[in-house]
Amino acid sequence: NEKESVSHKFFISSLKEVSAEQMYKYTRQHWSIENQLHWQLDVTFGEDTAAIKRENAIVNLHIIRKWALFLLKKDPDKMSIKRKRKKAARNLAYLQTILKN
Repeated sequence: NEKESVSHKFFISSLKEVSAEQMYKYTRQHWSIENQLHWQLDVTFGEDTAAIKRENAIVNLHIIRKWALFLLKKDPDKMSIKRKRKKAARNLAYLQTILKN
């Protein structure tokens, strides 16, 4: 529509002498990584559908899921994270391999 819009966003950063374009790229990259992590936690672990009520349990399980995701991503096997998770649940030797890496 050839319409122009302007928005203002404020960030706190320790970066010095960074152009608006560079800051834009940094923030887009950060949120891309954040969104990928949350998508993976939701798809692989069903985090959004978990029926956990106690706040400390929610935080504790989120940390455990992030740690498990990190370990599963480190594993060099060429299969999806979801399949790795299921395989680790069914195969004790594979689970031990994941935990040792």
